[in-house]
Amino acid sequence: MEDLNGIVAENIRSLRKQKKLSLEELARLSSVSKSMLAQIERGEGNPTLSTLWKIANGMGVPFNTLTEHNKKTAEIIRLDDLEPILENHGTVRNYAVFPDENGRHFGTYYLEVDPGSSWQSDAHTPGTIEFITVFDGELEVTVGDRRYSLSRRDSLYFQADIPHSYRNPGRIPTVFYNIMYNN
Repeated sequence: MEDLNGIVAENIRSLRKQKKLSLEELARLSSVSKSMLAQIERGEGNPTLSTLWKIANGMGVPFNTLTEHNKKTAEIIRLDDLEPILENHGTVRNYAVFPDENGRHFGTYYLEVDPGSSWQSDAHTPGTIEFITVFDGELEVTVGDRRYSLSRRDSLYFQADIPHSYRNPGRIPTVFYNIMYNN
């Protein structure tokens, strides 16, 4: 299994240095404490989705830039080999299947959401669009003040540069793919 914390640590440290940001400056831009950022950069932290989004938004980069893998010409991705990003005490598991890398401008994520679980997402970088397809269960997506109810085989796309949230209102786990497109 790939060490996602190590990948995230290296990518954040490298991006921060490229952008000539100190830990203090990144803390101010991202609203993530300097001590948490230092811990994440050392590979010791276990950042949540919300924390990673804050860091990505603070640096003005697509979320996927923080989780991108080694670059190859072809690769089989096995879900069992990926380490999920956990949210809401592990009741939401987000697998970065195809991160936005090599100028691709999109990333594909496989998500599992336990019954009754939810999470809030901060606004993403301007121009980000999410494309969601539910493969099992139910999913409520709230974008701004609009709520969308999705069932198995339903899809939704929306502008994700405003706060939005996800919730599994059902009795079984929800499984869905999220494709995030970044202009």
